[in-house]
Amino acid sequence: MSTIRFQALQSVLGRTIPEVKTPSSKISDFFGANVFDKPKMKAFMSKEAYQAIVNAGENGTPIERDVAEHIASAMKSWAMSKGVTHYTHWFQPLTGTTAEKHDSFFEPASDGTPVEVFSGGALVQQEPDASSFPNGGIRSTFEARGYTAWDPSSPAFIFGKTLCIPTVFVSYTGEALDFKAPLLKAMTAVDKAAVDVCHFFDKGINKVNASLGIEQEYFLVDLALFNARPDLLMTGRTLFGHSSAKNQQLDDHYFGSIPERVVAYMQDFESEALQLGIPLKTRHNEVAPSQFECAPLYEEINLAIDHNQLLMDLMDKVAKRHHFKVLLHEKPYAGVNGSGKHNNWSLITDTGKNLLAPGKTPKNNLMFLTFFVNTIKAVHEHADLLRASIASVNNDHRLGANEAPPAIISMFLGSQLSDVLDEIETSRISKKAKEESTMWHSIPKIPSILLDNTDRNRTSPFAFTGNKFELRAVGSSANSSNPMTVLNMIMADQLVKFKNEVDKLIKKGDKKDVAILTILKKYIKESKSIRFEGNGYSDEWAAEAKTRGLNNIKTTPKALDALVTEKSTKLFQDTGVFSVREAHARHEILLEDYYKKIQIEGRVIGELATNVILPAAISYQTTLVTNIKGLKDIGLDEESYSSQLLIVKELSKHINFIKDNVHAMIEERKLANVIEDSRDKAIAYDEKVKAYFEPIRYHVDKLELMVDDNIWPLPKFRELLFIK
Repeated sequence: MSTIRFQALQSVLGRTIPEVKTPSSKISDFFGANVFDKPKMKAFMSKEAYQAIVNAGENGTPIERDVAEHIASAMKSWAMSKGVTHYTHWFQPLTGTTAEKHDSFFEPASDGTPVEVFSGGALVQQEPDASSFPNGGIRSTFEARGYTAWDPSSPAFIFGKTLCIPTVFVSYTGEALDFKAPLLKAMTAVDKAAVDVCHFFDKGINKVNASLGIEQEYFLVDLALFNARPDLLMTGRTLFGHSSAKNQQLDDHYFGSIPERVVAYMQDFESEALQLGIPLKTRHNEVAPSQFECAPLYEEINLAIDHNQLLMDLMDKVAKRHHFKVLLHEKPYAGVNGSGKHNNWSLITDTGKNLLAPGKTPKNNLMFLTFFVNTIKAVHEHADLLRASIASVNNDHRLGANEAPPAIISMFLGSQLSDVLDEIETSRISKKAKEESTMWHSIPKIPSILLDNTDRNRTSPFAFTGNKFELRAVGSSANSSNPMTVLNMIMADQLVKFKNEVDKLIKKGDKKDVAILTILKKYIKESKSIRFEGNGYSDEWAAEAKTRGLNNIKTTPKALDALVTEKSTKLFQDTGVFSVREAHARHEILLEDYYKKIQIEGRVIGELATNVILPAAISYQTTLVTNIKGLKDIGLDEESYSSQLLIVKELSKHINFIKDNVHAMIEERKLANVIEDSRDKAIAYDEKVKAYFEPIRYHVDKLELMVDDNIWPLPKFRELLFIK
């Protein structure tokens, strides 16, 4: 066994499980302890300041400068009472991670006396250097100015010894350079559009919030083994590695007993997460070995995404204490299930009603069907844009890999709701009906729809699960802001169109309910092709989807085209989420991210193959040649060492293939690097450079099976996948 691999395996043995200390045995005693939430605001600030921050968070009401000073002082007092020395604007640039620049509360006064200061201006706005963050051509590299602006709808929190203030991040010209700003705009758009439609049914509804619950899947690997795999370290996934004899084929890991080391880790990060106000509820083993999931309760969408971003940072930090590394890559190991981030989305009114929850009365069910059918219509109209929102180099490995939803966007509704929509589609609506009970010719009333009447279709990228839609196609490492911005934006656009169409019929003399049903019936017919109840993994579905006119865009560079179509840019402008320039900038950023990650993977493959794999294979081959020569020298005939000769020849075949194809891949990379257009460059990396990855891997993995285990340099899947 190679020295590095031996040392990595040795360090795994004898691990002690760190003691997990929780502030209290009752979660309710310490939940949100490190969050400047409403109870703490009330305790540390005046009623006027408290109401100002509530109004700002809920209604977008501007906060006056003097009030901001009071809020900042209260935040500082609370934070310092908990030992905090620094503050930062915590934001989400387009790198895919979070960012922060820490400043101390400490400042010398005019007479040199040390004091702690935190002004309203420092709370509301800061100016971090924006030049090195992705901007898609919005800024020149020499233009450094960018601004973070406080988001009062997401409470400040303490991480370590730092007060973190959630913010948006914009350029000097006010264009979004982050994930949060467009999300907030999409939320505003869907709120207004949904309230307008709600008034058809209930004039008392004044606000609609998008709600989100994010199920987070992840892998754990021992930290020492992780550090002994340069491919995991550099790219987040294993670029080489033969399948373990045993992996997930017995289905014995799923929902099984959680390993003791892992339970200790889970309890540790959950304790810290709960103190940060992240309402974690569920933990369990997932399908693949060493794969797990945690899930919170539902929250308002902006807060849910902030919490998920914070959770991913927290999980990684706590993992080090337990000698683990968290793998959030969508496909860290070939041959076993990858990881997703299931986004459970619904719309909740300020009266507490879930607009996607079926009701018990015809009137309530008509309201439910209105939002239900409009969601279907929105996804049907903008399926390619939704597909673009979940596109990434990592997710391309997972989508459609017989474990995750395919790249074809379809919707699963369940048999009962599908039957209801089919019945509405074929019914005759009576325009002369005097009562609701006689509104339809063939249906006496909207049938009572039972909550949780649907099975869960894990092969559907967008499934209705009783009182919410579950977008299952989001990648485990992704920021959910991207797909949630698109989903809320297309829903807002669709609801506006629906209201306009209904209003036109009402003006022509139709009754309100008749007008609503007429438009819903039209939408059901128009969007029927997006509905699919079967196995999304099957080849038959791919063929059928094509006949339905549904696109099957399998790779990111082409999926991203949807961001810059005339249809999409008009939608961005109509909803106020992006300007045309911002949309094109996002497109550029995502293409650049794609080809750079493929470029890094190609470099790692070349380096590992040339400097690590081939030397090990040649060393073993030399041992065999020495053995053959020795047997020959003592007079044995060729039959005595024929097996060794065959192995040497087989080794030579694999070695030569790897060497030749690594060289060819490098040449293709050189050609791709001189391409100036980002889309062309991304496609070249996808179709030309990446085309070498699997063939090279195949031959490396064959060598892994042949080379002496004592010589093979990299930890194997059987060592990585099973926690000791």
